[in-house]
Amino acid sequence: MKIVVLDGFSANPGDLSWGPLEAFGQCTVYDRTPFTEVSIRAADADIVLTNKTPLPADVLAVLPRLRMIGVLATGYNIVDVEAAKRQGVCVCNVPGYSTPNVAQAVFALILELTNRTGHHAESVREGRWSRAIDFCYWDGELVELNGLTLGIVGYGKIGQAVATVGRAFGMRILAHRRQPTSDPECVDLETLFSQSDIVSLHCPLTPETQQLISAARLATMKPSAFLINTARGGLVNEEDLAAALHAGQIAGAGLDVLSVEPPPANHPLLTAPRCVITPHIAWATRQARVRLLERTAANISAFAMGQPENVVNP
Repeated sequence: MKIVVLDGFSANPGDLSWGPLEAFGQCTVYDRTPFTEVSIRAADADIVLTNKTPLPADVLAVLPRLRMIGVLATGYNIVDVEAAKRQGVCVCNVPGYSTPNVAQAVFALILELTNRTGHHAESVREGRWSRAIDFCYWDGELVELNGLTLGIVGYGKIGQAVATVGRAFGMRILAHRRQPTSDPECVDLETLFSQSDIVSLHCPLTPETQQLISAARLATMKPSAFLINTARGGLVNEEDLAAALHAGQIAGAGLDVLSVEPPPANHPLLTAPRCVITPHIAWATRQARVRLLERTAANISAFAMGQPENVVNP
């Protein structure tokens, strides 16, 4: 088999080995692939692996040899999965590889918003503590998590992992999931947004969840509430969120994803107050990336044996 990796640098910038993939045949790895070159580089590939390089229907149509697409991620919205299915192309993702990392990142954002650790550390480095007349100081309100309500939108493995950490902090958990359940912690969206002190997003980006967070939804949140998004940037209407932050409508936001990545320099959230943004790193520990490549190799192996796993377009 001929395998082409369209954008391998993010998953493996050089600290891991592509050996597990090379065992299946000729493997060509590109650090990055401009969209205009996708059809050229993947022209004779049996398997294409992509992280964030889009594979829409018109590109798939000019790849007649293609048999499998492996997404180097859990989310697969960059692939037109229905077009792939019509073309007989199996699309597989890698669920679960980053679950502990994302849960950790959620609380890194929460703790920065509630304790402002980075802000205070930088102020000490700038000499403010040395000039202080008291033994301590703090900027803004420091918020205790114990007793607060954590609302989790999307209650799959990552959402449940976040809930576990939240309970360890003494938080009350509310959750929303697509499928009806008798779990007393699971509530409708209206209840979740109105009662939560922190709302964390863990749902996939679909036509139904596109811009789930809008001005109307933000208006139902407590003025003291925080919004966390480590899922997909498209879940949030970013202009509405920036306006809400400028108006003090909610207390703050912690984001690891934006709708356009990298964001333009004039992105409205880059200058919004009480907004902590990290560059899509919630998934990127070395341990998680090792799992990602190992499980991608396992997906290829299962496909080669005629028993594909983690198929998103059955």
